[in-house]
Amino acid sequence: MANGIHTEQTFEAAIELALLNGGGYVNGYSNDFDVSLGIFPGYVTNFLKTTQPKEWQKINTIHKTEVEKKVLNRLLKELDLRGSLDVLRNGFTDYGVKFKMAYFKPESSLNPTAAELYNKNHLSVTRQLFYERKGNNSIDMVLSLNGLPIVTIELKNQFTGQDITNAKKQYVYDREPTEPIFQFKKRTLVHFAVDTDECYMTTKLDGKHTRYLPFNLGNNNGAGNPTNYTSYRTSYLWEYVWAKDSFIDIIAKFLHLSVEEFEFNGVTKVKETIVFPRYHQMEVVRKVSDNARMLGTGHNYLIQHSAGSGKSNSIAWLSYRLSSLHDANNNRIFDSVIVITDRKVLDNQLQNTIYQFEHKQGVVQKIDKDSQQLADAITSGSNIIITTLQKFPFILDKIGELPKRKYAVVIDEAHSSQGGEATKKMKEILAAKSLEEAEIDESFSGLDEDAEDAIRKSMEARGKQENLSFFAFTATPKAKTVEVFGTPGADGKPKPFHLYSMRQAIEEGFILDVLRNYTTYKTFYKLSKQIEDDPDVNKKQAARAISRFLSLHPHNLAQKTEVMVEHFRQVVAKKIGGKAKAMVVTSSRLHAVRYKEEFDNYIAIRGYNDIKTIVAFSGKVVYDAYPDGVTEVDLNGFKEKELPKKFNTDEYQLLLVADKYQTGFDQPLLHTMYVDKKLSGVKAVQTLSRLNRMCAGKDDTFVLDFANETEEILNSFQPYYELTTVESTTDPNHLYDLETEIKKARVIWDTEVDNFCNVFFKHTKALSPAEQGKLNAYVDPAVDRYKQLPAEQTKNDTLSAEATQEGFKNALQSFVRLYSFLTQIMPFTDVNLEKLYTYGKFLLRKLPRNANDRFQLGDEVSLEYYRLQKVAENNILMEPQGEYGLDGKNEAGIRMSKEERAALSEIIEVLNKRFSTEFNDADKLYFDQIEEAVASADKIELQAQTNTFENFLFAFDDVFMDSLISRMEQNQDIFSKILDDKEFGELVKKMIARRVYNRFNKKVA
Repeated sequence: MANGIHTEQTFEAAIELALLNGGGYVNGYSNDFDVSLGIFPGYVTNFLKTTQPKEWQKINTIHKTEVEKKVLNRLLKELDLRGSLDVLRNGFTDYGVKFKMAYFKPESSLNPTAAELYNKNHLSVTRQLFYERKGNNSIDMVLSLNGLPIVTIELKNQFTGQDITNAKKQYVYDREPTEPIFQFKKRTLVHFAVDTDECYMTTKLDGKHTRYLPFNLGNNNGAGNPTNYTSYRTSYLWEYVWAKDSFIDIIAKFLHLSVEEFEFNGVTKVKETIVFPRYHQMEVVRKVSDNARMLGTGHNYLIQHSAGSGKSNSIAWLSYRLSSLHDANNNRIFDSVIVITDRKVLDNQLQNTIYQFEHKQGVVQKIDKDSQQLADAITSGSNIIITTLQKFPFILDKIGELPKRKYAVVIDEAHSSQGGEATKKMKEILAAKSLEEAEIDESFSGLDEDAEDAIRKSMEARGKQENLSFFAFTATPKAKTVEVFGTPGADGKPKPFHLYSMRQAIEEGFILDVLRNYTTYKTFYKLSKQIEDDPDVNKKQAARAISRFLSLHPHNLAQKTEVMVEHFRQVVAKKIGGKAKAMVVTSSRLHAVRYKEEFDNYIAIRGYNDIKTIVAFSGKVVYDAYPDGVTEVDLNGFKEKELPKKFNTDEYQLLLVADKYQTGFDQPLLHTMYVDKKLSGVKAVQTLSRLNRMCAGKDDTFVLDFANETEEILNSFQPYYELTTVESTTDPNHLYDLETEIKKARVIWDTEVDNFCNVFFKHTKALSPAEQGKLNAYVDPAVDRYKQLPAEQTKNDTLSAEATQEGFKNALQSFVRLYSFLTQIMPFTDVNLEKLYTYGKFLLRKLPRNANDRFQLGDEVSLEYYRLQKVAENNILMEPQGEYGLDGKNEAGIRMSKEERAALSEIIEVLNKRFSTEFNDADKLYFDQIEEAVASADKIELQAQTNTFENFLFAFDDVFMDSLISRMEQNQDIFSKILDDKEFGELVKKMIARRVYNRFNKKVA
């Protein structure tokens, strides 16, 4: 302690030393700082005199002895009027004499003078800067450029018992935002709270309303920073981010002032925000542009950034960077940058952001007319061209006609926010249909084919073009997208060029975990006793009617409506300071209309005046109540484009949707989602992710799911939790390679695997408590050995990667996933692999992982005509897995169990061929269950053995219908088709009858 090794001052000194020795800084002194002006006056005038002597001489002639005072007064007025960022970029003018306040690094080396002036920038680091006009408080550290303070830093050293939390509180409670140095946008632009492990930053001090954002590297695809074996975990700040080239580059090409206008009671309000890049945004822009500078055109880049991670800003920054990129020979890398997006917000953001960089109009050209306008822009080499997805095939053709010109195509997340029109146009592109045909084709909902597929297919159809590079941003890449856009890793597998994972975004508190409070409900219908007991009721007709109206049954919708409305009023309405909103995801446009009717009717009957609905669907819905059709505009009473704005007001709380607003819709007040639609894969992730946006007072979300199982949703999210790759499944021998890697860590012992499997496979029924205890006893030692492994590999140790916790777990997870997948497509007879797979599955479940609290919903809801049974109320835990391999045939990842590997039955094959259906293994199970139910019916065996097949059919008919009705809920699609399609139903009945008849007559089917 005597030497100060544990103090905050030691931490400060280490940072200062690094900035002075290698960061391009000089010492700044608190005595040189003018507290009332909020600048270093002497540093400013010295910079102006040194770098612009001719201009200084001119102004000296005008102001004479008061030159310094008057120039500084002019500068201060401009800082107060325009802000320090604008002044730094564009200088200021005094009596017609224009001064620059910073020199930015030139894009090429063609102008030696520009490089010389860049080196004359004056960067200073000041420790313990006293800033108060009345008082004696000091800031730990301030970074300044040419006399203007840009960055303030509060430091904490954990050895003193304080950490990042204390640094944040110090800004909130001890730093008065009205002091000149802290005044928003007029002086300092960003404030860092730093300890030895973590870093957070904010661009506006606003007392207890100050919002901090994480500025960390990420650690194993999660939050925080990795271990630094030679220095502090946060040393990247002063060694890289704050170093001269990086620091000035951030001011020149990242920082920007976002201006939003809001209308309130007829008065327009303006909200200004200074946007400072988060670390992952800064890193992706720099890494991608550096790689493009080095390799030139003809390359693809996939950027997998989590939803809500600021992709719009990343795209704007990258587009500008690519448009001005030069190679080592001072040649432009790209003649034009083409940005493909369907989001108007990105239109405005690109225009505004790049205008601040260039301070001139026309850098960004928006294509809002026809293809000729686009062709002219491409041919003339406009700097940045922004256009829509629908013109993508045309763009590829046009670029192909200009082989000597080089283009960068930046693709915004390939999912339209509005559904409807955009998806119809995508369908038109993909299927070469007319727009009218696409509108008629309601079966296309974007689930199977979306914008991502349209882009990929257009690219594949034209082949690789060497004068073209693609930069694709997405949070949920499909397997084929990874294959096309991904960058091959050391193992040859394609993977994203850059990752900001869902896991890291959640752990950093930047987005919310939408699976944290997830509850599934399953519907069980009680069929009318009349169908079973009343001989006058035609079972087939009754069953067909029930099938047709089952999901739209008035009572069904009414009772679900009651559940949702009451849950919203009792629980959700109190969230986010009483401003929380909810979305109801319906399975079709007709469902959306019917739900709208039910909600409004229920709300009116109950006399509720604190809840109001909006509905969103495309086109016109025709049904009994609306024989001429009804649109969302008819039901809502306002224009379609006004919906997001209306929903943002206090008037509306519930948004009922059918395919619209399930992707790309940002409403931070959206807290709860009621799901009455089957969701899987990318669609599930995109839909539920509408809830993840943060806002003040929002600390959780809630999902109430009427249609999906917990496992299905988890399987949909897991591939996108961390890095999404494509798992190689072509070489079964890779299993043996993984087995070797797993055993290197010496965590798993063969004797324990054998003992475990001897117990596990001993009985087909449930294990006894004693036997289950034995299984744990054989797994727990491996868990203990795992805990003894180092968390990760160091730079200097000689351990193999598998001899670390991270390496071992990744290898075992890869083995389990790959074995499970391969057993479905080829037979395995290796007993040792089967035993390792079984043991490994259970070991993975016991390896340490983070646990989260569970959310309790309340009492079950019991209803007279049917009941909603709470099947699972879960905090669904996505497990850190490093990379997650997507199977191109199964977008949700390789998650199928080996029990599902049987070939399709003859019934499935016949039906698929004859009726062009797409029944799968799950449907096979349904047919098998019907067959077994019929075969076990009373007297059916005797009837089969004592009748011809034709006579047997008469007895079979009633038994078949009873079995079908009793299982109608398990597969409503097949049930409805059997009843509604006479030919199909007769064929299914006869095929199952033949199988049952042959079974009891010992004949080959």
